[in-house]
Amino acid sequence: MAQYREIDTLEQWNEAFEGSKNQPLVIFKHSTTCPVSANAHREFSEYLAEKPLENADYVLVKVIESRPVSNQIAEDTAVTHASPQILFVQNKEKVWTTSHWAITKEHISAVLD
Repeated sequence: MAQYREIDTLEQWNEAFEGSKNQPLVIFKHSTTCPVSANAHREFSEYLAEKPLENADYVLVKVIESRPVSNQIAEDTAVTHASPQILFVQNKEKVWTTSHWAITKEHISAVLD
């Protein structure tokens, strides 16, 4: 079972983004006030509980509480912000992203596994 770690500082984001040169980075942008995001969080957690992509760095960003981090992710990846949203980054490049109701365990597995 993989675990995600919450990042809430620009320093943590910069470290994770730079680290995507060495290992895949999966970012889950989560709104703690949104029921759609709560459902997506559940789906993301179910994906992690099974057989997720190995050797990936999984991070969670709470978009309301960590707005500067969320905005920097959007700028660095050239992906317009949405929440909930998942981004898959390798070598500091966005490989895949999806948002809202498209965030399901099955969809994540189909792309990452």
